[in-house]
Amino acid sequence: MRARWASLAARWRAVLATAAIAGLAVGAYCASAGRSQASVPTTVVTRGEFVDVVELRGDIRPVRSVVLGAPTQSGDLQIVRLVKNGTPVKAGDVVIEFDATALLRRQTDRRAELKQAQAETEQAQAQAHLVEESSATNLMRGRFDVNRARLDVVDRDFVARLDYERAKLALSDAEQRLKEAEKRQVAEVASAAVDVNRRQRRRQRIQEDLDRIDAALESLVVRAPSGGTASLMPNSRSGGGPGQSRNSQDFREGDRAWPGASVVELPDLSSVHLTARLEEADRGRVEVGQAATVHLDAVPDRPYHSTVSKISLLARVDFTTAWPPARDFDLELDMADPDVRLKPGMTATVRIAVARHPNALVVPAKAVTLVNGQPTVFVRRGSAFTPQPIVIARRGREQIAVKSGVEAGDRIAIGNPTAPTGGRK
Repeated sequence: MRARWASLAARWRAVLATAAIAGLAVGAYCASAGRSQASVPTTVVTRGEFVDVVELRGDIRPVRSVVLGAPTQSGDLQIVRLVKNGTPVKAGDVVIEFDATALLRRQTDRRAELKQAQAETEQAQAQAHLVEESSATNLMRGRFDVNRARLDVVDRDFVARLDYERAKLALSDAEQRLKEAEKRQVAEVASAAVDVNRRQRRRQRIQEDLDRIDAALESLVVRAPSGGTASLMPNSRSGGGPGQSRNSQDFREGDRAWPGASVVELPDLSSVHLTARLEEADRGRVEVGQAATVHLDAVPDRPYHSTVSKISLLARVDFTTAWPPARDFDLELDMADPDVRLKPGMTATVRIAVARHPNALVVPAKAVTLVNGQPTVFVRRGSAFTPQPIVIARRGREQIAVKSGVEAGDRIAIGNPTAPTGGRK
């Protein structure tokens, strides 16, 4: 009998221990659930203006800029002097200087040739003057001979017939020699003039070549036409080959530049704009004149304001993306409040307000989840969250306008509190 009572007592103790353990487990679960519910981030449904935005990435660009580089009338040139990147320059400052050794050698040779051509031209002109005087003397002598021969031809009644015929022959010979002298004068003067013209043309060609060399020498010293901040351009020949322009280094002193190569850009920082690429899916929602907010990566302490000023008519195919390639539109925005901290090339995030709806119930987009295919928010009721289906009026990237399902002032969870992470990402 005593053994039976001991067995029953042992069983009751086991049952009580099991119940205590179960109670502790339930309490721990409830406490954990309470802590999990309490740690879910929440927000309040508000009534106000719903702003739908399109977010883009863009770059700061100057409205006006001057690109300076190598002259086009020369071959490859070596840079011997180059302004430092980011250096402020004033109008007239030397920005680039190229090696002038080859042109100076050509200039010296052409000047020597010009002196020789000038001497040859002067000699030809002197010779032409001598020929002209000699021809004029011969012509004068021929005319004198003709006049003298005419005097010898008198009336044949007063002289012998033989003398008369002899005088006539002498006059005929003098007239023939005069004609020959006249023709010879024309030929000699023309020949001398041709020789002078030929030498003058040669001297003119040398002079024109020398003028071009002088102009080329002047173009080897490139000066800033206006003030600005120097921005060195990439040297595509330093990247190792075609298709490697991204790895190209900027131009440096000692590099060789091909004719017409762009070396330095002088942007006008008094007015800048922002360029971006607009996806084809968002093209129908963005219009010229819409306001935008710009957040620069390099200036995180303030937002800038801008306005959409230009959208390209045709899309550009971007073959750098996955296949099929994306089609983007070029977008420009005018900066409304630029300051000195804006520099060309800075990257920024652009938020364009494409739609505004006043007096709307607004909730964060992260607070809406799909439950059985229905948009749902989790409304806090006491210490628990109750799923509440909603009807969406407008959907944006960060905010959602709710048509019905919740009221202003309701506290809702950001995310799904029933998920294993407790609604936290």
